[in-house]
Amino acid sequence: MSETEHVLQHHFDDLKQQHEASTLGMWAFLITEVLFFGGLFAGYAQYRIRYPEAYALASHHLDITLGAINTAVLIASSLTMALAVRGAQTGRRKATAGLLMGTVALGLVFLVIKSVEYSHKFHEHLVPGRSFSFDGPRESQLFFSFYFAMTGMHALHMIIGVVLVTIIAYFAWRGRYSPQYYSPVEVTGLYWHFVDIVWIFLFPMLYLIGRH
Repeated sequence: MSETEHVLQHHFDDLKQQHEASTLGMWAFLITEVLFFGGLFAGYAQYRIRYPEAYALASHHLDITLGAINTAVLIASSLTMALAVRGAQTGRRKATAGLLMGTVALGLVFLVIKSVEYSHKFHEHLVPGRSFSFDGPRESQLFFSFYFAMTGMHALHMIIGVVLVTIIAYFAWRGRYSPQYYSPVEVTGLYWHFVDIVWIFLFPMLYLIGRH
């Protein structure tokens, strides 16, 4: 069995058609994700307009330094992911696997930093619920509700991304991908870039607006 026959699924005529179908499928999935996060963004914006002072005061309790570091980490991970896709397209097996694992490492760094932020919020009793304690308007609890909902869902997507990229890296190391077949690397890259872009919107919305 040839390499092409090994990776070509039976319901496609050739690898080009298979590649286009998988890419289209990922874009369709990402559109549903845009709608999901868009709902969270719209709800956050509505209440921020309604309670600007409470939201501005609450945002000062976020660690802008850790948020900025995480932003830089994700930007770097997008670079390593893009280079990994290019490595797969050009048939560089070791480079592709190494760059994918670099992406995984950066994703784990992001999650560790985010867990540190969460631990600070628990320690300061800023987690919405019965133990919530904040010296300010009661509407500030809305801000932290959206903060944990939005960053929590983003972190969940990051965890899924780390698992996916790890699996793709394993197969890349085994030599499964080639210039003729690299669709899994590319579509996984699309997912990873989407998750990174979501954070690029979350960081200014949560950490920067109202800081002054």
